[in-house]
Amino acid sequence: MSEQSIILPSKPKAVLEEANKGVFEIDGLVPGYGYTLGNSLRRIILSSLEGAAITAVKIDGVSHEFSTIEGVKEDVINILLNLKNIRFALATEETATVTLSAKGPGIVTAKDITPNGSVTVANTDQYICEITGKVGLNIELTIERGLGYVSREAHHKQKADIGTIFLDAIFSPIRRVSYDVEEMRVGDKTNFNRLRLTIETDGTIAPRAALESSVKTMIDQLAAIVSVDSGEVIANIQAAISAKAPVAELETTEETADTVSDEDSVDVTDVLKNRIDAIGLSTRTLNALSAANIRTVGGIARKHADDLLEIDGIGDKGITEIREALAVFGLSLKD
Repeated sequence: MSEQSIILPSKPKAVLEEANKGVFEIDGLVPGYGYTLGNSLRRIILSSLEGAAITAVKIDGVSHEFSTIEGVKEDVINILLNLKNIRFALATEETATVTLSAKGPGIVTAKDITPNGSVTVANTDQYICEITGKVGLNIELTIERGLGYVSREAHHKQKADIGTIFLDAIFSPIRRVSYDVEEMRVGDKTNFNRLRLTIETDGTIAPRAALESSVKTMIDQLAAIVSVDSGEVIANIQAAISAKAPVAELETTEETADTVSDEDSVDVTDVLKNRIDAIGLSTRTLNALSAANIRTVGGIARKHADDLLEIDGIGDKGITEIREALAVFGLSLKD
């Protein structure tokens, strides 16, 4: 077995750790593994962490979402949009119901939700509506746990009382995840990788817990393929992350992920031939690019940002998503 094949990376090190943002570094990854782990963990964190969200709403005196409420400034649709921005932590696996009661005149926020032993509101300052008259507003919220995005049609299959309004639910507790890879020195080699993961959550889960959960998910999936007992491996990794164990001082070279040595660089020709559905773009962005007959990575890389913005369905968020996906392979849009 070669020397390089038995070199293992360092334990994760917290560079920054706040309530809803964390930056973690893993040093000593063999060439190329910064991208392999970084892209895998990023996709798991974005898609596979469970969270809680509102799936159904009942408002006293309201029979459907196209109604208005006397004495309330916003119509029901705007109230529902504001309710969807409330972030919840649900302590149990069971569906929970909470109520919001307020009397006007005054501003209604998530702070007006009646506390529940199993439900915690992360952003109590979230604006909901303004009551302009001397009227009361009573809302019943159904909170469920789930993964990713679930459309209202999926919830609407359940039987419900008259007046129940179902909502699209975004369960993910993650706001943003990104990673950087830079080269560093290990012994006499200067092309090893340092992976830096930046995780921003909605406040219902700590960044460290998000990292631990993503690693556990990855190990569970791989353990299902081969005969490996993942329990002990997961316990050791979680202990290492939680301990904030110090790592050995390793020298960083001036070269970064954008200037990888020729020996270990990705074959750009092959990358350009990849189909766009293989680089982690969202369904919305994929559909927009496909409709414009852009179907390969090379087709995207030959475009200017202004060209892509002219495509229906591509906005500034889409451009940012495309830039991040290309950066994984050391590519970028035309200047």
